[in-house]
Amino acid sequence: MLTRRPALPLTLLVLALSACAKRAGHYDHSTRSMAPGMAAAYGPTAAPDASGEGYAAIEENAFKQVADDARSTFSVDVDTAAYSNVRRFLEDGSLPPADAVRIEEMLNYFSYAYAEPRGPQPFAVQTEVAACPWNAQARLVQIGVKGRTIAPAAVPPRNLVFLLDVSGSMMAEDKLPLLKRSLTLLVAELRPEDSVAIVVYAGASGVVLPPTRGSERDTIVTALGQLEAGGSTNGGAGIELAYALAAQSFKAGAINRVILATDGDFNVGPSSQGALERLIEEKRKSGVFLSVFGFGTGNLQDRAMELLADKGNGNYAYIDSLMEARKVLVEQAGGTLVTIAKDVKIQVEWNPARVGAYRLIGYENRVLAHSDFNDDKKDAGEIGAGHTVTALYEVLPPGAAAPGVDPLKYQRAVATPAAASDELMQVKLRFKQPESETSELLSFAVADRGSSLDAASSDLRFAAAVALFGMKLRGSKYAGTLGYSAVRELAAGALGEDPNGHRRGMLALVDRAAALSGEATGGPALRAE
Repeated sequence: MLTRRPALPLTLLVLALSACAKRAGHYDHSTRSMAPGMAAAYGPTAAPDASGEGYAAIEENAFKQVADDARSTFSVDVDTAAYSNVRRFLEDGSLPPADAVRIEEMLNYFSYAYAEPRGPQPFAVQTEVAACPWNAQARLVQIGVKGRTIAPAAVPPRNLVFLLDVSGSMMAEDKLPLLKRSLTLLVAELRPEDSVAIVVYAGASGVVLPPTRGSERDTIVTALGQLEAGGSTNGGAGIELAYALAAQSFKAGAINRVILATDGDFNVGPSSQGALERLIEEKRKSGVFLSVFGFGTGNLQDRAMELLADKGNGNYAYIDSLMEARKVLVEQAGGTLVTIAKDVKIQVEWNPARVGAYRLIGYENRVLAHSDFNDDKKDAGEIGAGHTVTALYEVLPPGAAAPGVDPLKYQRAVATPAAASDELMQVKLRFKQPESETSELLSFAVADRGSSLDAASSDLRFAAAVALFGMKLRGSKYAGTLGYSAVRELAAGALGEDPNGHRRGMLALVDRAAALSGEATGGPALRAE
């Protein structure tokens, strides 16, 4: 729906939005904190109503015996929605539902100081092994991937179509009003060679703004400012119209992308969920990708939005504040919009002489069949410019029994000559260049040098803190006996440079989780190594 109102010059509008954000409480989360014992301030009336929200069930990855299955195969994931959604719950006064906690998205919310690629490949890979803080028997293996950073001047032209939900469910302040302020930040970064179109959907779908050059920022901002919420949700028709506009202004070698912003409530329209997924899968073959930004409380259809982004070769972020919008759309615009590698898969083979059992932490909905690794028709995750991807394994030595797994009676591993080496594992990655349908392969061996946790990098220690935080929020049986105080201690000692304060912001969330769970004094302290 449109209403007429006078337009502000873009620079004045951005300043006004920043002031409004502060007044509305949308400010830097890293400045917020809560002392232990203040959980009473977060009573039931302050907690978000998540009864209408939809989350996919997560069955946590269990330990696997190397004798049973010596390989682990999964698709990378650069989505970050789970972390900011968890933050929303904690800051509003309640612990998140367990299925809202996807540990891989919490890990990948943060940047890590992985080395830039030096050769022709679009990303570099590094690994590290150290003692596991929550399991005295285990080792913690970190696999880090760093996408090549692209200088702003080298970013290809952007052909963007904003597909915006203006249905009645988007009226709340943290939905359409925040959405408009968020996209204004992106508009401020546009260049003359970029273009933007705007499609809205509610009871019907329509073009609010045809493809418009990035230099016409005030025109784009005016179109955003006129949007108001009302009506039911015809998401299917909106997506079809947005893709038609993207095709109309398609630019070879450019960033051709539909950006869907919604609370995810696709409850009316001519297309079923399956038909929407097939449409998005078909359009990605043309080079038009889909990113999804979620907004709001109480109606958030997280499961649907994550799936659509996966099908569209894009990423899924949840925007709970103007500061999060700045992180996603300004600080990390390269990773959000510029795909440098697609269908990225990781396969690890474990050396049975060094590893008895292993557990992939998170990535439950990214696990692949081993045969999918070499199948170029199998869809997998994408990596954007400057993105970092982090995966952790909890590894038990030979002879250590995996919890809940009986030993084999008839099978016996036959060692190869490589098993006698100091290699812990072999890591293989497959990926495609953005415009290719044929994958390339990287492969290298990893040894365990026996590093203690204290001697590990700040990146590994912080990632371990994030993983333990996620496990505790999920009520994981693998979290051990450590309390939130140990999570905080581990994270606080591994903040690194943290230029934007994102790591420090997690400390306040750990305090909130501790208070809300009644764990004001924490559990056992972190083990000295």
